[in-house]
Amino acid sequence: MIRKTAAAALLACALPAHAVDGISYETGGGDGMQMWRLGTQWNWEKKWFAGRRWNIVAFWDFTAGVWDSPENTVTDLGVTPTFRLQQREFSPIAPYMDAAIGFHMLSEVRVSSRKYLGTNFQFGDHLGVGVRFGQGWRYDIGLRLQHLSNGGLSKANPGVNFVQLRLAYHFP
Repeated sequence: MIRKTAAAALLACALPAHAVDGISYETGGGDGMQMWRLGTQWNWEKKWFAGRRWNIVAFWDFTAGVWDSPENTVTDLGVTPTFRLQQREFSPIAPYMDAAIGFHMLSEVRVSSRKYLGTNFQFGDHLGVGVRFGQGWRYDIGLRLQHLSNGGLSKANPGVNFVQLRLAYHFP
């Protein structure tokens, strides 16, 4: 199953480069682990409350990353629809808030000697804040709180929590 998921992620990354709206790098830690991820984003065409000062936009976030603990290394592939509350007309610095619930496939269910997650499939939700800045507001820096768990698909469901720093570049 992991090989099929990895192949699907690689095929998604093989789409024409102009179709990608942004790229990201996340790093952080939690529950005795360090993590990092690379991601690509595709914007949705839909905007909610487009005529108001603040509106809601959405994008698909496809990620691949690694969690390291002293006992184990876990590969993480994720697909997350993310909703962002942002200013309609940007000033030099544009603050935003993110919220999302997505899906992750892990290479291992035992992430450390203390953590057995029960299933390779995990739900991942996050809340984040950040700012966009620079010419055309291409640059993005944010802080996220993320929780992953199997949502009760297994009796073993301790979950994992991360605090993440996220850097992104949005293509013009």
